[in-house]
Amino acid sequence: MPGTPTALTGKCLCGAIEYAVEDSFDYAMNCHCSNCRRTTGSAFKPIAGIKSERLRLVRGENDRLIYGSLDEAHDVHCGICGSLVYSVVRDGAYAHVPMGTLVDAPSIRPAAHIFTGSKAPWYEITDDLPQYYEFPGE
Repeated sequence: MPGTPTALTGKCLCGAIEYAVEDSFDYAMNCHCSNCRRTTGSAFKPIAGIKSERLRLVRGENDRLIYGSLDEAHDVHCGICGSLVYSVVRDGAYAHVPMGTLVDAPSIRPAAHIFTGSKAPWYEITDDLPQYYEFPGE
């Protein structure tokens, strides 16, 4: 059907948790905050943001490990392999999909670096994307 967003698949490392998400992300950024660095063990986390209702769990609801409050911001990990599958943020309105969990390639690409005020001191940003000290607009 014309105009209907393509459905993308994402999953954890072991495949116990799988989700479907529309390829209609509102934004994509590389997050350098200390929480994202600790959660991923990497210098930054490439995220794609979308309204929470556009992400649907396909498999593994009982295998989820929730870190944080269900009523507020929280991370959803696989309780089997430990992978970060997605985060619920912005008072529950948005889901942040770690782009590395997507099986299918999204049409969006990261457009900026955020929370560069707390980026790892050993990592140098070498591309020309805009850099924001915090989340743009906050």
